[in-house]
Amino acid sequence: MRHAFYQFLSGAVALATGLSSGPAAAIDPSYHLSEQNVLSVAITGDMPGLVSRDGKLTGYDGDILQIAADKLGLTIKPVPMEWSGAIAAVQTGRVDIIGGNVAWTKQRADTLSMTDPTGYFQNGITSKKASGWHTLKDLENRKVGSMTGFSFLPELRRVPGLELSLYDSTDAALRDLLAGRIEALVGDPPVIDYALSKNPEWGLVNLAFSDNNPDFPLLTGLGRQYVFGLSKENAALAADLSAAIRALWTSCEVKAIGKRYGNISEANYTPSTENFRVGADRAADWTPPACGK
Repeated sequence: MRHAFYQFLSGAVALATGLSSGPAAAIDPSYHLSEQNVLSVAITGDMPGLVSRDGKLTGYDGDILQIAADKLGLTIKPVPMEWSGAIAAVQTGRVDIIGGNVAWTKQRADTLSMTDPTGYFQNGITSKKASGWHTLKDLENRKVGSMTGFSFLPELRRVPGLELSLYDSTDAALRDLLAGRIEALVGDPPVIDYALSKNPEWGLVNLAFSDNNPDFPLLTGLGRQYVFGLSKENAALAADLSAAIRALWTSCEVKAIGKRYGNISEANYTPSTENFRVGADRAADWTPPACGK
């Protein structure tokens, strides 16, 4: 069982100490980097988000960030760490950027410079196929797992009777779900979908919340955004990365990248009808990117 888990998670992959980018370019002096001309990236280890493998960043966000860094003339340096400490590592300057299924929230936007979205998502419930749970009510009085530091945890704790267990890795959470120590899991949709696609014998299903309950917006809302997060002093770099990301949306290359990692659902590329970042960390004329726009 342990071997099966490590087939889909890339935490066991040896991390290079530095990844070479494309031809050297003039580095914007307004960038505040932990090392000159180097972009230090927090690697939390879950595919298909952002990992280091064979001398390059890989995963959906990994491919996008590698393209953007090459364009800006920055060398990538992966720094492995647990997700629970990644945001603090950016704030203290240990690393320059976090990514790989990092959800935008107003609270995070207050403390970090966040890029334009690399993709969109909706949370869901992972359970046995026979259960097929997809509503908040399904979680009432259940033993439920999730991940340390996730933005929706305060909402999840409000579900009546829910007994919450927190994990530092999707690997550990899925292991406990299969062993019956928890009954359901609410985690990163792309990470879980990728794991289930590689291990159909587990007999698990991940179904999106059908509630779209306004009292639980982070947990059940539609069209939520995955972004990269940098320190507040790195707003200029965040803006340049956003421009590179938007170019990949305009050319629709995001879909070609997504296809390599099983991100084929249109939900991954469809923004919310509510432009919730305006007035938070974006100007009034900002719109979330979409394919071909």
